[in-house]
Formats: sequence, structure tokens, C-alpha cells
Amino acid sequence: MPVSGSATLRVSEIFFSLQGEASRVGLPTVFVRLTGCPLRCVYCDTDYAFSGGETLTLDAILARVLTFPTRHVTVTGGEPLAQRACTDLLALLCDAGLDVSLETSGALDISMVDARVARIVDLKTPASGEEGRNLWANIAHLAPRDEVKFVLADAEDYAWAVAQIRQHRLAERCALLFSAVQGQLSPTQLADWILRDGLPVRLQVQLHKLLWTEARGR
Repeated sequence: MPVSGSATLRVSEIFFSLQGEASRVGLPTVFVRLTGCPLRCVYCDTDYAFSGGETLTLDAILARVLTFPTRHVTVTGGEPLAQRACTDLLALLCDAGLDVSLETSGALDISMVDARVARIVDLKTPASGEEGRNLWANIAHLAPRDEVKFVLADAEDYAWAVAQIRQHRLAERCALLFSAVQGQLSPTQLADWILRDGLPVRLQVQLHKLLWTEARGR
């Protein structure tokens, strides 16, 4: 069924920056940040996106995205899948020939996301306060183009993430990312644990926060 470009989404911001995380780190990317999130992670750094923003049609979002000199676009939030028309936007962006990724909490069903989209699924650890919101059925839908991210606050989070990787055989499904909560866990400590245990994961730091102290609009 054709996607209706007249459908609308509540948008917190659309901006051009360098991708700060995941396998596309460093690439010039357009970010479409949608408003709203049903989760309340204790370390959230985008809580300004919980409300506000402007209502735009899908066609208007696409038109704005196409004004920037890149084919890479990331739809993020908040929790983008909390808005029903998000999946239509993802398909529309793919139809336009763009390289599209989705940043999602993993609390909502990813099975309806267009197969051309790279899904970055953030499994919530105990220290996030939202472990109970993980939708474990999503694991069956992961494909090699996707990535699973763990944001770790302490040694307990690390041990939990290692257990999930082994229990669900995640390394056989897609790339795995480990990130330290800023101000709570040293990236150096996390790197030492990864090397000690020989984990098949990629350590990531938030490049945009190293380059710009003001995260919003970057």
C-alpha cells in the first residue's frame, strides 16, 4: 500500500550533524527527532523531546531532510515508534533513496519497520529503571543490518548485558554496541572489561558530546 505523505507526526527537531553513535559514527547525517516517549530512563539526555515540537506532514519532513547534503538520515526520539505514522515516514525516506536508520528503545514492536531500515535497538539495563519494558519478542526480528545497544551505568549492568548476549545469542544476529553512562561509568573501565572477557562488541562513545558540549540540535 502506498505511503500517504499527508499523514502527520509531532517533530521535536530536524537537524544536520555528524552521527555520534553506532556503526555510522562520524558520517554527516540528518536527524529527525520525534516528540514523545513512554519510557523514563534515569539517565535520559533528550527529555526535552518528551513534549512540544511541531506537527508536520510526512511530505514536509522529507522535503526538509532533502535540503541537506547527505543521504544518511536517522529517525530518533524520544521514542519514535510511539507515533503510529513513524513507520510510514521510514518507508517514505527509503523510497526517496536515503540510507535510513532508526534509534528505538526496544520497548515497542519493530516488526513493522521497513526491511530497508537499519534498526538500532537499545535494550534497557537494570540501572535505566526501565528493564521491565524490554519487548523480548523483538529479538526474533533482528537482522544483520540491525544493531543492539546496551547503555551501561555500572558493573551490574555490564554483567546483565553479557548474560543477555549469551542467553539470546545476540552476536549471531547483528552488531552489538556497549556505551557507558556519562558521569557514572568510565569508558576506560568499560574497555578493560570488554578486553578481559573477549566480548564480540563495539565500544562506543558519544562523538557529538566530545565535539559539542550542547547536545541539542547536534
